[in-house]
Amino acid sequence: MMIRAVLALGGTAAGLAALLSFKTHPAAEASAAPMAPAPGGSASAAPMKGASAGKAGASKPGTANAAAHTVTGSAVSTQFGPMQVAVTMAGKKITGVKVLQKTDDGAESQQIDANAIPKLTSETLAAQSARIDAVSGASYTSSGYKQSLQSALDKAM
Repeated sequence: MMIRAVLALGGTAAGLAALLSFKTHPAAEASAAPMAPAPGGSASAAPMKGASAGKAGASKPGTANAAAHTVTGSAVSTQFGPMQVAVTMAGKKITGVKVLQKTDDGAESQQIDANAIPKLTSETLAAQSARIDAVSGASYTSSGYKQSLQSALDKAM
């Protein structure tokens, strides 16, 4: 009887681990299409906004001369503190993510954030959206990050 329980628990854990490690990124393929130049024109013909547009577009090759701008997401309260991100956009492309506030409830929370935030940022840049996988063991950090990221993207569009 005890062996069955151990095997069932082990099988469940292995299945859960496999499920959590499965990743799909269909949003990355869909986000590549809007970056293509319009037929008969070039990407550099895109209109530019503001006085700083020339500087931002000229300093980053391959951004289709779109003005780089940063949008701050809402601060999201989690059980272990606030989470807030700012997204740098060049046109419709996410070029950077900076965490402005992170959960800071003790050493364990700091260790979790130190592991999770780089993974979340990398996934964001790859997916070009807030549709990213949560980091295992960092549920609150992942949830707060994704919510703040989505609010920044909503403001940017």
